[in-house]
Amino acid sequence: MKDTTNITRRTLLAGAATTCGVWPAAANLLQPVSPKSVAAVLTAYEHGLHADVLIGKILEGWKQDGGPGPALKLSSMYVEQVTDHDMARPMANKYGVPIFTSIEQTITVGGDSIPVDGVISIGEHGTYPSNGKGQTLYPRRRFFEAITDTFSKYDKVVPVFSDKHLGPVWSDAKWMYDRAKEMNVPFMAGSSMTVGYRQPKIEVPLGCEIEAAVGIGYSGLDIYGSHALEFFQCHVERRRNAERGVMWVQCLQGEAMWKVLDDGIIRQDVFDTALDQVSHEPGDVRQCKESTLFLFQYADGLMGAVFMLPEYASGTSVALKLKGKNQILGTRFDERTEPRHPHFAWLLKGIEQMMHTRRATYPVERTLLTSGILDRALTSRIQSQQKLMTPELAIRYQPVEYPHAPRPDLNSRAGR
Repeated sequence: MKDTTNITRRTLLAGAATTCGVWPAAANLLQPVSPKSVAAVLTAYEHGLHADVLIGKILEGWKQDGGPGPALKLSSMYVEQVTDHDMARPMANKYGVPIFTSIEQTITVGGDSIPVDGVISIGEHGTYPSNGKGQTLYPRRRFFEAITDTFSKYDKVVPVFSDKHLGPVWSDAKWMYDRAKEMNVPFMAGSSMTVGYRQPKIEVPLGCEIEAAVGIGYSGLDIYGSHALEFFQCHVERRRNAERGVMWVQCLQGEAMWKVLDDGIIRQDVFDTALDQVSHEPGDVRQCKESTLFLFQYADGLMGAVFMLPEYASGTSVALKLKGKNQILGTRFDERTEPRHPHFAWLLKGIEQMMHTRRATYPVERTLLTSGILDRALTSRIQSQQKLMTPELAIRYQPVEYPHAPRPDLNSRAGR
């Protein structure tokens, strides 16, 4: 019998590329592979939470209907908060997955070694306190510290995915990154924003020159600001000379945020193109009282601008002006809820690839940088909107070509 225990990075990338118009499950049909086992470290597990739409896809398939799924197997779970709507216990009983009361036991599956091939840490949702900057203090660092302490104790390292932005406090985000580097932990983080569906499709070639860029987000500054910054960064990182980080960050509100358009610091036409991509209420956007601007400058001089417009926009978008091109490019994150939040299937495909290759599918530095921009912006907001110099955000990385979810045509299986 042919040995199918090995899977190459090329095979996984090919699988992702050939799923255009269909679900990620099509990738698994190209070459059978033995599933990798993962432990899940969770804050809470209810219907529709990140634990459900990620871990649920491991248990019940990409569409969570019992069909094909990733080449992953759930070995164990730690769930910190059990709610009245808890799904962890019934799912554990249904699929024979043990739930442990400590992170160490979860990673060792109750034994005296680490038998799992990877860890998925979801420090999102649940009831946790907030700080004076409006950041919900999810236990992402505490989870990662317990995970890596277990690696040290049992002298074995496996890949780790940490959901959403790092930290969320900058000191915690940097600690997590440094700890992963120190211990050579294959490490990924972030959300589905960088790999989900986009509408319309735009081409941003690697190595292009970007003259201007504007992002738009909505809802809470912490919880959705991270999404808007990630969506923005996954586009602008493709410019010439890769990424070298951010020199300063400022948070502006009120008249000050609109003055950057009036003074030409940010191009009005690029802002208008970004705004046109998202559904919004009629009327003057400048009359929205809850609006906020994250303004920052990259080391290469590019000005970054992400407008958070919770009363006006109902989506996340980006607009780019490329050198030598007359047309301003604009696209939005095409969020879909059925079947079962499909953009998370594409995030899980990236996680699956790392678990098999033991290499990050795309750079965790992107998440580190956006986490830092967000934390510095929220700090600026409570410090009278001061401009903060950010030598700590001189973060360099090389972006990679990794496919985001294709826009399926009307006749594709994914479109039905």
